[in-house]
Amino acid sequence: MKAIILAAGEGSRMRPLTYTRPKVMLPIANKPILEHLLIEVREAGIREFVFVVGYRDERVRGYFGGGDQWGVSIIYSNQRRQLGTADALRSVKNLVDGNFLVINGDVIVDQKDISQLSRRNSNTVGIVEVENTRELGVIEVSGDRVVHIYEKVKKPTSHMANTGLYLFTLNIFDAISRTSKSPRGEYEITDSLQLMIDKGHPVSYQEISHWLDLSYPWNLLLANESLLTGIEAQNLGEVEGNVVMKGEVFIGKGTVVRSGSYIVGPVIIGQNCDIGPNCCIRPYTSIGDDCHIGSAVEVKNSIVMNGSKIPHHNYVGDSVIGEECNLGAGTKLANVRLDKSNIRVANIDTKRRKLGAIIGDRVEIGINASINVGSAIGNNTIIGPGAVVSGVILPNSKLF
Repeated sequence: MKAIILAAGEGSRMRPLTYTRPKVMLPIANKPILEHLLIEVREAGIREFVFVVGYRDERVRGYFGGGDQWGVSIIYSNQRRQLGTADALRSVKNLVDGNFLVINGDVIVDQKDISQLSRRNSNTVGIVEVENTRELGVIEVSGDRVVHIYEKVKKPTSHMANTGLYLFTLNIFDAISRTSKSPRGEYEITDSLQLMIDKGHPVSYQEISHWLDLSYPWNLLLANESLLTGIEAQNLGEVEGNVVMKGEVFIGKGTVVRSGSYIVGPVIIGQNCDIGPNCCIRPYTSIGDDCHIGSAVEVKNSIVMNGSKIPHHNYVGDSVIGEECNLGAGTKLANVRLDKSNIRVANIDTKRRKLGAIIGDRVEIGINASINVGSAIGNNTIIGPGAVVSGVILPNSKLF
């Protein structure tokens, strides 16, 4: 059996992080979302993959290659224009010869659910019950059948959401050939399934036990917390004397943790990092490769991507920091409103009381800057010394 992984989209709701990479390549616990998914699918017994790529596909191809590192086979199909999930599947028709899995490349799921789904013999949709389905695909069921599928409706009629996991038979391609563009201007696989249902062809469902929605940047923090919970302590680097480590802390090759550092796991630190001296890294923090966390710096519940520097007298909490960023000495990222209400980003309620900043790649911040809660800063932005930053900052901006 083959697994078709849909990885062509940008993920515009993840901006500013996706200005420079596709959503599926955003790191959680120091691995791209897509790598976590590949591993779970492989552990479910599937070794043949087709990655449907498009937006910044070089990031996916360059990282995964042919799949040898993971003991799998990966071939690629290009969707140059992102015209929807049904259009993506149309491009792989000649690459499958039997039942096949289709999985959105931006979901966190469990191998047990994938294994169970792969053993089904009819067209099946993976579903999960959630409190709010407003920004998700909605599924209505009766008995053991799906009776209606909606794609992101304003007034949902059900609490059952489409997880983006499917088992398809070859007859799905006939329905795809008859699928028209949706009001969103895309060819939706959910419309193809509805065509089958309307013609009397059975579509089943399977409830998924573990599924994380990754729609917005702050969702990465919850997923990071979930995945770090399962790590095991390991030290592949160098830890100097007078370092305190509690809980599960993973330290990568070539990393030096200097005297006076205080680290409380679960924490993962990548390769060739310079940590400390006299810094504090608190639980649920992921630090990528080639990073510097310096003296009198505190980082908690955050994702810091490869090559970023947080070198002197900084506070970073509940934040996502892109690649190759630099925070000047004394710069702080606020993470709680004074009135303790939920934090909003671009007028979207994040449902979080604690959220710092979402910072794109290669952002340079001068000394003693203050970054307000819920700030979203585009890539290649320069922020001057002492600046106070709030709201959404477009890429390539200069603030002084």
